[in-house]
Amino acid sequence: MGSLNKDGEMEQIRDEFTEAILYVNGVRRVLPDGLAHMTLLEYLRDLGLTGTKLGCGEGGCGACTVMVSSYDRKSKTCVHYAVNACLAPLYSVEGMHVISIEGVGHRKLGLHPVQESLASSHGSQCGFCTPGFIMSMYALLRSSKNSPCEDEIEECLAGNLCRCTGYRPIVDAFRVFAKSDDAVYSGVSSLSLQDGSSICPSTGKPCSCGSKTTNAAANCNEDKFQSISYSDIDGAKYTEKELIFPPELLLRKLAPLKLRGNGGITWYRPANLQNLLELKANYPDAKLLVGNTEVGIEMRLKRLQYQVLISVAQVPELNALNVNDNGIEVGSASRLSELLRLFRKVVKERPAHETSACKAFIEQLKWFAGTQIRNVACIGGNICTASPISDLNPLWMASRAEFRVINCNGDVRSVPAKDFFLGYRRVDMGSNEILLSVFLPWTRPLEYVKEFKQAHRRDDDIAIVNGGMRVFLEQKGQQLFVSDASIAYGGVAPLSLCARKTEEFLVGKIWNKGLLQDALEVIQKDVLIKEDAPGGMVEFRKSLTLSFFFKFFLWVSHHVHNVNSTIETFPPSHMSAVQPVSRLSRIGKQDYETVMQGTSVGSSEVHLSARMQVTGEAEYTDDTPVPPNTLHAAFVLSKVPHARILSIDDLVAKSSPGFVGLFLAKDVPGDNMIGAIVADEELFATDVVTCVGQVIGVVVADTHENAKDAAGKVDVKYEELPAILSIKEAIIAKSFHPHTEKRLRKGDVELCFQSGQCDRIIEGEVQMGGQEHFYLEPHGTLVWTIDGGNEVHMISSTQAPQKHQKYVSHVLGLPMSKVVCKTKRIGGGFGGKETRSAFIAAAASVPSYVLNRPVKLILDRDVDMMITGHRHSFLGKYKVGFTNEGKILALDLEIYNNGGNSLDLSLSILERAMFHSDNVYEIPHVRIVGNVCFTNFPSNTAFRGFGGPQGMLITENWIQRIAAELDRSPEEIKEMNFQVEGSITHYSQSLQHCTLHQLWKELKVSCNFLKARKEADEFNSQNRWKKRGVAMVPTKFGISFTTKFMNQAGALVHVYTDGTVLVTHGGVEMGQGLHTKVAQVAASAFNIPLNSVFVSETSTDKVPNASPTAASASSDMYGAAVLDACEQIIARMEPVASKHNFNTFAEVLFLSCNLI
Repeated sequence: MGSLNKDGEMEQIRDEFTEAILYVNGVRRVLPDGLAHMTLLEYLRDLGLTGTKLGCGEGGCGACTVMVSSYDRKSKTCVHYAVNACLAPLYSVEGMHVISIEGVGHRKLGLHPVQESLASSHGSQCGFCTPGFIMSMYALLRSSKNSPCEDEIEECLAGNLCRCTGYRPIVDAFRVFAKSDDAVYSGVSSLSLQDGSSICPSTGKPCSCGSKTTNAAANCNEDKFQSISYSDIDGAKYTEKELIFPPELLLRKLAPLKLRGNGGITWYRPANLQNLLELKANYPDAKLLVGNTEVGIEMRLKRLQYQVLISVAQVPELNALNVNDNGIEVGSASRLSELLRLFRKVVKERPAHETSACKAFIEQLKWFAGTQIRNVACIGGNICTASPISDLNPLWMASRAEFRVINCNGDVRSVPAKDFFLGYRRVDMGSNEILLSVFLPWTRPLEYVKEFKQAHRRDDDIAIVNGGMRVFLEQKGQQLFVSDASIAYGGVAPLSLCARKTEEFLVGKIWNKGLLQDALEVIQKDVLIKEDAPGGMVEFRKSLTLSFFFKFFLWVSHHVHNVNSTIETFPPSHMSAVQPVSRLSRIGKQDYETVMQGTSVGSSEVHLSARMQVTGEAEYTDDTPVPPNTLHAAFVLSKVPHARILSIDDLVAKSSPGFVGLFLAKDVPGDNMIGAIVADEELFATDVVTCVGQVIGVVVADTHENAKDAAGKVDVKYEELPAILSIKEAIIAKSFHPHTEKRLRKGDVELCFQSGQCDRIIEGEVQMGGQEHFYLEPHGTLVWTIDGGNEVHMISSTQAPQKHQKYVSHVLGLPMSKVVCKTKRIGGGFGGKETRSAFIAAAASVPSYVLNRPVKLILDRDVDMMITGHRHSFLGKYKVGFTNEGKILALDLEIYNNGGNSLDLSLSILERAMFHSDNVYEIPHVRIVGNVCFTNFPSNTAFRGFGGPQGMLITENWIQRIAAELDRSPEEIKEMNFQVEGSITHYSQSLQHCTLHQLWKELKVSCNFLKARKEADEFNSQNRWKKRGVAMVPTKFGISFTTKFMNQAGALVHVYTDGTVLVTHGGVEMGQGLHTKVAQVAASAFNIPLNSVFVSETSTDKVPNASPTAASASSDMYGAAVLDACEQIIARMEPVASKHNFNTFAEVLFLSCNLI
């Protein structure tokens, strides 16, 4: 390439490399200059391939998963791997083949077996995450030489989230591909496979090429594929060829690349180390990246701008993997998945004593992010980012690893890992240097390395504290002495650090139990965490530093005892502390009876959108093709919890690319005040903001990115005011929403407490936090005007289209008859899209109406989580009286919820919590007082359970306390106090058909509760540290809306002369299968096949004034409405049907219509 310089490099690059290309689903695409800012996801969706979804934008949910295939010149094979398209820079896949969900299979030409399996196994509900799961599994099959085992399948799905299914049906659907006997799941006999054909790991179909590998797919004669049938999968429908790796890319040589993007970004891809060093010399501040898993998030979420990006992913020298007699040398650009495979390989091949560090890395990498991230993230990026909570850096430090650094002159130096980290995100590397490789030495006999990580959950979560520990023991006589030790921690300081004093203390000491306590005391003084340390949980983190060393000591003692039984060890009951954590197979069983034989109702049906979801053809709000001239919107949000707005300056925003306008409260044509029940919140804040994330205005621009950029440049000046940030602060300040105090009473609580009826009285309080809904599809809406602005239409992701219609008509000053809201389906709701979605549509409608142009507003995940509210946090203060036998006599309860800065549905949720505060227990005397707290948080809102779970949790807390007080089991206390037939609740309802006692008794037997309790007790007696428990918790929940008039529904049923039926109803399909259920009702009513019934969408101009799809009542409400409509139609056709003999429903319809 020659020497690069700022003036001449572009010309030289063009001489060697004239065209950037990419294959997408087998189609050759030329990548133009100017797209360095774009992600692969954005590019695919711009192509109309909307099956790949944007869920989180951080590589955490897997909704954007695609498969990338590239040619490995070293091994001369095609490699296939899953990646997060939301993070992958577009130019990072230049010269590669990208397969999205659309390239796997589709309904018209046939589903791939993976798709068919998931659809027929009920593995999709709302369906937003489904394409990502399909692509993860598909990539695993394409990359596997043999059928994967169940553990590999579950591991490959660790980077995918599903909010609906609980994962079991997804894993069940894919488990079929883990069968070890091809004949079992291929539908062909073992004898028929003896002729040389085998199951192709790419397609799951019989293949005659004989290679039994995916790498030979390009040479496989796919015309010889036979149909297969296993489980409910009809492989015969899969008629398309498996997409092969494009031959052009096999012959293409790697060449340097320079391309540009928005904001002055320049993207370089050097072809070798010399190219890279020359670029680094010219641009010492350039960001080096491989998977973009760190830089991409910084640029998107933190809005950081890097002018020069250098992709080192394909520099051969940085991808070297060398194993020699001294250890392993790994190139800094090597992917984490490659590192994991290498470690697993050497563990199998090398002596066990050499690979203790490798085993520690294997265990740590298993829980490091998801498969998609590990496939692209490199070890050098993780090291040089120098995150204080890096899972790997403490292990490098503990394992005596050395980092080899090269400068722009080619000089190489070696830095011990434990000396490499200098401070928060600072390392011992100059601006003219890069990390070349990492050397990991083999461990020696009696040298042990162990990894540690404590996070909130095991899969794909950052550490609270992590660690790596090593000890090298030397035997002298019958004793072991510490020859060398390394104790490294992450998450305890601004950098990963070694406990140097502890290491020095250990050296020379005899390895015995006495050393443990002494070492723990040294660690306690050696590793200090400041009380105001970022991340909080200081005491917990301190305890983890001790816990990790304790576990390490137990683990080493156990190993050395196995080598030399004279070395003292710990009793077996202690060893549960060091048992490895493994994924348990998800196994379940469903038992149900078909109540109505011969009808669709009562039968198990695959929901109507399943095959659309597994192929990516199901459309959600963001997938809807936008009209010409569409603008994109982004919110200007408050950055402080409580303040007076002094000024709003959009001067800088106006100069942003694509800026069209900023809309504030003064621009609202109608009323700026909105609310779910009480109009107590502003659409756009005027004088005062009352929470972080309150909407001040909305910016519209020509693209989503430009709108966000411009919104971020709107300068708002504040005068900050005192803020109330907790329920307890609100109670002290008497900060409650007006007119929200509610009281319920039964009996006489005061008299019961004072009369001596209660042998014992307990008092206490229960506090519980909120919860993010995390529907996979973020809030979004598309609004447009028609007929010269006389009407407003919108497509929204909402559980309540009628509320959107109402809000928009209100803020625009239009009659509701001129506003239409449509919803095809939504990607999950869980209550979060019942009311809080409406203000988003209302905000987008203002610029759309004023400018008479379509406006699209899709929230990014971070904004969605900030502004749209959560499950309510609650505080309960109770006083309970009971007898010595455990009979509950009186409950006095104060209950508070955190409503946030507007009332929304908080009062209804409070009332529901108050109703459920007896759970299922007979309490003669009850007094409950409830209040909704006004705090400076975004308004909280509906969530599954609607306050019921919070009320029951408070109850179950004091039930546990009663049991502990009386030294009885909680189950005994519960059984003793169950409500019975005819019990009168504290809200004056008489319980009818109360089968609680019978149900409890039957469940206790069917689940073998007493046996499980006994087994748990036995386990706990044998294990000091790890414990098991089993409990039975009854619940009572009132189905439907507590506001009676909302329990109504409407449906519109059209019948056509060909015998098909179109159903429209007021409910929203969000994964619960509502459309399928109402279709089953119609099919059964008309006695026609289910596929003769079609449910299109929910629309306010078809079924008006519908209640939100909520309260667990929609199937009953809309099923009944559809049935009523069908019965009316049948009654109208009865005069015709009774006079003629008809063979089909279509014949009845045809004649009925012609006689009208």
